[in-house]
Amino acid sequence: MNDPFCLFELETKRGINIVKVDVCIVGAGPGGALLAYLLARKNVSVVLIERTNQIGKTFRGEHLNEEGEAILKKYNLFDEVEKLGLLRMEKLEYWQNGELYKTILADSAIGHLGIHVPQAHLLQVLITAAEQYPTFHLMLSTKVDKLLQDEEGTYTGVKASRNEEIIIIESELVIGADGRNSTVRKQADLAVTIRKHGFDLLWARIPAPKNWEPTIKMALIEDKQISLFTQVNGYIQIGWNIEEGSFVSLRKQPFTPFIEQLILAFPELEQTVRENIQSWKDFVVLDVYSSTSENWGKKGLALIGDAVHTMTPTGAFGLNSALKDADFLANLIDKNTIDQLNLADCATTRKKEVAKIQAIQIEKEQSFASQFVVMI
Repeated sequence: MNDPFCLFELETKRGINIVKVDVCIVGAGPGGALLAYLLARKNVSVVLIERTNQIGKTFRGEHLNEEGEAILKKYNLFDEVEKLGLLRMEKLEYWQNGELYKTILADSAIGHLGIHVPQAHLLQVLITAAEQYPTFHLMLSTKVDKLLQDEEGTYTGVKASRNEEIIIIESELVIGADGRNSTVRKQADLAVTIRKHGFDLLWARIPAPKNWEPTIKMALIEDKQISLFTQVNGYIQIGWNIEEGSFVSLRKQPFTPFIEQLILAFPELEQTVRENIQSWKDFVVLDVYSSTSENWGKKGLALIGDAVHTMTPTGAFGLNSALKDADFLANLIDKNTIDQLNLADCATTRKKEVAKIQAIQIEKEQSFASQFVVMI
């Protein structure tokens, strides 16, 4: 679109751009991007704000389950993602003392045990689909500075900045899809309950050895879970549980004995591990927690995805839950219902589903060691 605001109301007053739309979505991750697309196709004018300067920066929660897959297929988006590249996991393996202990194969009715979809691929498809509609506009490098409210306390938009430009976006509804550290949630003063899970996670990414099959591999190292996820383009993502808050002290210890444990657990990775993980700097640490929010919004404002219910990496539910939030909310919104939306009622169904998933995550974390116990 040559003029990105051609179908939006745009004013400039005292050097401030004022944009008027139906919905302003903050955060161009999968949940925000899908919601923007679904609303644009319903002729709802929507601005999608992203604080970074590009879509699809490195992200580690990139696995679709059958629910996420079904949503993409529902809107004829899955095939387009597959054209860009995805990888179906064929089996789940449990390894013990460097040897294969147990294998679980994919249910033939589902066809996989998860699908690796690079976030850049998914977002490219979602944004490209949304851009076909004149009611959609994406604003990169745009930071939300303040939520706007009227005299009655209803949220009416956001004040944002892009470089040195000030932008006022006036909207009927503000959606916070801006992740676990949500600016929208904080500024709306929506309380969140944090639950720590007793561990943090070290991430690393290495090239896969030749003939590596699309597999998820699990092992125990000193009673801590380690997981390997095959990725598109011949990579393996490593997720290694460590004691909560321990990385500061851990990185002061010798690196070699630590990494030798990984090699002992998965001997076939020895060469690629030694070549690609050579210091603590080759790991990224994730502060693991889950969160819940009693209120998923206020009048004129709603939250979706990690902004309202942060998931732990266990079971790779986060991406799929964000897509489900977007799909659910989009089905309730059209140009005639935005200002009548009962956000409390909207959240009820999803809150119950999210609570079940978070309970499953806790059960999986607490019972992981039992996968290596021989049943007599």
